[in-house]
Amino acid sequence: MKRMHLHVSVPDLAGSIDFYATLFGAPPTVVKDDYAKWMLEDPKVNFAISKRNGAAGVDHVGIQVESPAELGELAVRLKAAGERTFDQAATTCCYARSDKTWVSDPAGVRWETFFTFGEATAYGEDPAAVEAATGSATCCGAAPRVEAAACC
Repeated sequence: MKRMHLHVSVPDLAGSIDFYATLFGAPPTVVKDDYAKWMLEDPKVNFAISKRNGAAGVDHVGIQVESPAELGELAVRLKAAGERTFDQAATTCCYARSDKTWVSDPAGVRWETFFTFGEATAYGEDPAAVEAATGSATCCGAAPRVEAAACC
């Protein structure tokens, strides 16, 4: 079963943790100085917030899969539909180790499809290494905005 993933950038982490814990009726399953995550069963969602980037609001959305095979299926579907994707293998992001495929929808919303296979002690990889490879120093922001094809 796949799990919906939403990541929201927030200006006040503590206040946002209180708000979402009340909304979801549960404390976060992961709390760091700059990040919190709820792995909810009802609704089945991986919901994360962080205070890492400047702009508040939805950072990206995604689909978390349970196997490398499911991740491959999603990547193949996106590529077969003519979408431009960006793949990351064995990356460290959001205190986890994952394989990912990124794509932007026609409105420019970034989507992450990913398989997580372990935890990490740091939020993301060395910022200098990530920036050299992708042009951005933040892991979830590391995937470049993949420009959607122009319409009409």
